[in-house]
Amino acid sequence: MSNYLIGLSLFTLSMSVYSYIFNHSHLLNSLLSLEMMSVTIYFLIGGTFIYLGLEMFYLLFFLVMVVCEGALGLSLLISLVHSHGEDYFKLFNFIQC
Repeated sequence: MSNYLIGLSLFTLSMSVYSYIFNHSHLLNSLLSLEMMSVTIYFLIGGTFIYLGLEMFYLLFFLVMVVCEGALGLSLLISLVHSHGEDYFKLFNFIQC
């Protein structure tokens, strides 16, 4: 992998972490930031495996975990919107569970 692609992917990873930390008022924004982090890490791992000549089969395990994380997050979002009416975190009272 060239230095340009590594720098671009690290910049993308840092921007997604920044977005996750400072823009967490809505659950959907947090989920999108997590997915962007996962895709960037997948790209970095894939480039490293290609560069080192390692087996690409292990990327499939990571991709399955990313898909499971996305499906779980969306199901929690749907359940939360169904029960509370919106995904704005600051209006929730989690003590009432």
